[in-house]
Formats: sequence, structure tokens, C-alpha cells
Amino acid sequence: MRTWFITGGTPGGFGMAYARAALDNGDRVALTVRRPDELHAWARPYGDRVLVLRLDVTDQQAVERTVRDVEAHFGVIDVLVNNAGRGWFGSIEGTSDADIRHMFELNFFAALSVIRAVLPGMRSRRSGWIINMSSVAGLRGVGGFGYYSASKFAMEGVTEVLRDEVAPFGIRVMAVEPGAFRTRAYAGFSGEPVQETIPAYLPMLENVRAGMVEQDGKQPGDPARGVRAVLAAMTEDAPPRRLVLGSDGFDAAVAALEANLADIRSSEALSRGADFPT
Repeated sequence: MRTWFITGGTPGGFGMAYARAALDNGDRVALTVRRPDELHAWARPYGDRVLVLRLDVTDQQAVERTVRDVEAHFGVIDVLVNNAGRGWFGSIEGTSDADIRHMFELNFFAALSVIRAVLPGMRSRRSGWIINMSSVAGLRGVGGFGYYSASKFAMEGVTEVLRDEVAPFGIRVMAVEPGAFRTRAYAGFSGEPVQETIPAYLPMLENVRAGMVEQDGKQPGDPARGVRAVLAAMTEDAPPRRLVLGSDGFDAAVAALEANLADIRSSEALSRGADFPT
């Protein structure tokens, strides 16, 4: 029986899908959410195998306190799923500084706080799993979501280095990069007006918002099946370093990486010419 610590337990999202899958496997779950009252009825049948906890992951002291409480209650945290986060849309030039910083606090710095809070326990036991929920937008920039992409690119970089740093302690780390999945994240765009300080970008952003609203409920990705793919990857003898979820995400990620590789290779002579002469 493993104990999972999952952030971002909003109903209809990946966090809840992870919780259900873990419980179906006979494991225990600590699920954090900003409004725990929404989940009490769901959690009740699982008895003491579930803790639903109120947590603002951008509050570092609250994160540390909550991790210690879960460790005291269950005795251990075996799997961390860093799932809390959200998307913002806006232009690179016109997004307000406050919105940029708030998004990085939630999508990047909060995840770091949770990672650093659970690592001492995992290191002491020389075992553990850290699953960082990134996005295909962390592999390729998405127009209108430049700062969201930047926050996921940052998480990709941290995950890459963390994986190697903690491997000697028996801790495994995976980045999970979903494409378009049928979660409640898309529903929020219908009630979120475009807030852009530079009118020149308004047509682009209106199209971005309309596309997100139109796609809601039609996304090809199934969160439950996506989570099952992650759990299957965790059981492999050589788990993937990153796992792209969804056919649309897989195609987009492969196309972006192949295009980047072709671009780098096209300038090989210039790149190698920057060395001192031999």
C-alpha cells in the first residue's frame, strides 16, 4: 500500500483522476484542494484511506505544514503528484506583471515548494516517485499562452535536473505532458474575458479564447485513461523520463522536437565555427 500526495484535486481534473486510480489500486491518498467541502461526500466511502486537505500551494509555510501532517497521519509519502496549476492567456508584450508573477507562483514556484517538502522523507527511505504534471506546451510554445508555456518549460528544466540529482537515493521522477484533455480547465475560458493592455493583440487572443471554448467537451483526451497510462509507465523496469499523453499531444510534441532538431542541424557549420581554431 502506497501513500500518494496529490495537489490540485479539483473535481473533473487530473488530480481527482489520480486519486481514484490510486484508491482503486488499494493505496492511500492525501488530496489537496482549495475548497475541500466539494469532496467530502466523494471521500467518505473510502474511510481512513483518504485525507482531503485545504491547501493554497502558493503558501510555502502551509505546504510544509501540510506535508508534515500527512507524514504524521500516514507515516510516509511514497508518490507526489504535482498537479496544481492553471492556464492564463495573453500576449507576451501585453500581459501584466502581476499576472505573470502570479502564474509562475502557482505553476512553478509552488511545485518547487512541494517537491522540497517531500524530498527529505523520500531521501531518508531511499525511495519515492515524483510526478510533475507539465504540458505539451512545455515542449512547444503556444501562441497566446506564452507565459503559461514558459512556466511549463521551467518545470521541464527542473524535472530534468531533479531526476538525475535524486536517482542515487532511489527516487524516480517523471514529467507528464498532456495534450488536450476533457477536464474542467477548458470550461473556465467561457467566463473569462480577454484582458489585454495592447489592442493590437486583441484579435489573436479573441481567436485563442474562442478556440478553447469551442473545444470544451470535445477534447480527445480522457483523464482516467491518461492516468492509467502514467501508472503503467511507473511499473516499467526503465520508466520513461517524460510521458506525453494523448494522440494530439504526441503528434504535436514529435513534430516540434523534430523541427527543432532540423533547425539546429541546419546551422551546424555556424555552430562549430564558433570554436577556437584547432
